[in-house]
Amino acid sequence: MMTISVEDLSRPVSDELALFRREFAASFQSDVGMINDIAAYILDQKSKHIRPLLVLLSARLCGTPTDATIVSASLVELLHTATLIHDDIIDESITRRGVPSVNAVWQNKVSVLMGDFLFSRSLTNMLKLRNYKALELLSKTSEALSSGEIMQLAKSSNNGMDEESYFRMIWLKTASLFASSCKVGALSVGSNAEQAEALGNFGKYLGMAFQIKDDLFDYTAKEDKIGKPIGRDLKSNLITLPLLYVLNRMGKAESVKIRADIRKGLHADEVKKINTLVFSKGGIRYTEDKLNEISEKAEQTLEIFPDSEVKKSLIGFIAFNRQRSS
Repeated sequence: MMTISVEDLSRPVSDELALFRREFAASFQSDVGMINDIAAYILDQKSKHIRPLLVLLSARLCGTPTDATIVSASLVELLHTATLIHDDIIDESITRRGVPSVNAVWQNKVSVLMGDFLFSRSLTNMLKLRNYKALELLSKTSEALSSGEIMQLAKSSNNGMDEESYFRMIWLKTASLFASSCKVGALSVGSNAEQAEALGNFGKYLGMAFQIKDDLFDYTAKEDKIGKPIGRDLKSNLITLPLLYVLNRMGKAESVKIRADIRKGLHADEVKKINTLVFSKGGIRYTEDKLNEISEKAEQTLEIFPDSEVKKSLIGFIAFNRQRSS
């Protein structure tokens, strides 16, 4: 199988991607020196910029990208960066993409405030769009991102995580931003309602597939590949789809005991035992099947668009997600 790279997928919007990078860097600027220091650190890290690329490609699929397209691409990446900073604080993660996280360098108090600054800056920059539908979409997405994280923590603390809750949670905390990226790209070039809805659904399913893949990594990946600790979800009392499948198919007493052990905190050998259980009882296979099912739904949503290099790139993100190792 030929390896798919983000660089290959971005070719139809290479000019717009350069404009986005300039706009994104400018959006960090502040008269506070520490903010600029942290911004420089973030901008120096390697990022695939998947969500901005979805904005740009969706706009190109429906028309000719505009200034509003570039601003929209920057906005979604600001929101995404803010959530990453806050996530690392919540998860007590000291690495991000293989390098020290912002909270590892500047500590939690400064990191919380930096995340807040980026959320605030994104809301301020939304006014540049002067498009009510886009403003409503992005502001609701900002709310969804936080709601999803809170829902995950609440369900984990009270043993309330089940499969229905899991899919609701990954929609809020991850897929909502993918969906909004695609839809706001379409709106930025004056697409019709059918096109915007189709692209929003494409982003929804693609985003869910991305989160499911990430949740698989916690059981299947090597730490040096993904740049963060393996078993982090289990150690943080987060039960995701691979384990949910197994828990739903075992006796109640055994399921309750495993959930209680996770809530109390696991040692490395206990994490290894649960990993082995998830593999042996079909949790990985079931999750991979769900990943494929949702990925196929994503591709089907683009059937209303004629074939083109841009459409090929969007579909390419589905294959990219399936084969990625980080």
